[in-house]
Amino acid sequence: MTDLSTLKVPGPTVIALTAPFWEAAAEGRLVIQRCGACGDAVFYPREICPHCWADALSWEEASGAGRLKTFSTIWKPGHPGWIPAAPYVVGLVELAEGPTMLSHILGKAPEIGMDLTLAPTNTGGRVLPCFRPKRG
Repeated sequence: MTDLSTLKVPGPTVIALTAPFWEAAAEGRLVIQRCGACGDAVFYPREICPHCWADALSWEEASGAGRLKTFSTIWKPGHPGWIPAAPYVVGLVELAEGPTMLSHILGKAPEIGMDLTLAPTNTGGRVLPCFRPKRG
């Protein structure tokens, strides 16, 4: 597998709304939002809750545990910076807290339904919240 830290790929767009997410990622942590009105967890970062429309979202530490809902092996990346890493796997990860996020899936061949754990990964000079199969 290619050392992802050496890739020359564009970074995320960081705005005030997403800054807490990317700051936590840089520290190897995963944070998500939770609604103070309805209690539901939310991902991706938003200004209002998509469940009840309240503007009561706050950030909380996520467990880093998830389950693979589906995945795709990328053979022909959409950006030339990812060509050295191809083929690589991206998948939809259902977080233990409830929301689903798109992420890179590292390690052994993925299987739908497999348990995953957070694997913060230096990618092109920044840390991305990737996942890998849970051991055990």
